[in-house]
Amino acid sequence: MRERKALTQEDVYNDTGIHISRIETARVNITVSTLSSLCDYYQMKLSDFFKEVNL
Repeated sequence: MRERKALTQEDVYNDTGIHISRIETARVNITVSTLSSLCDYYQMKLSDFFKEVNL
């Protein structure tokens, strides 16, 4: 989603305080609350995120 919106990891961090690079490289496990925050940031429903993952 970040790449689709042409955002850098730094953009996401500056806007949310979330270290997206750690998540993207699987160095940390994401919590549901962090995932929810990212979905809000990307203006996406959490349920739609899971639908997209299943594609």
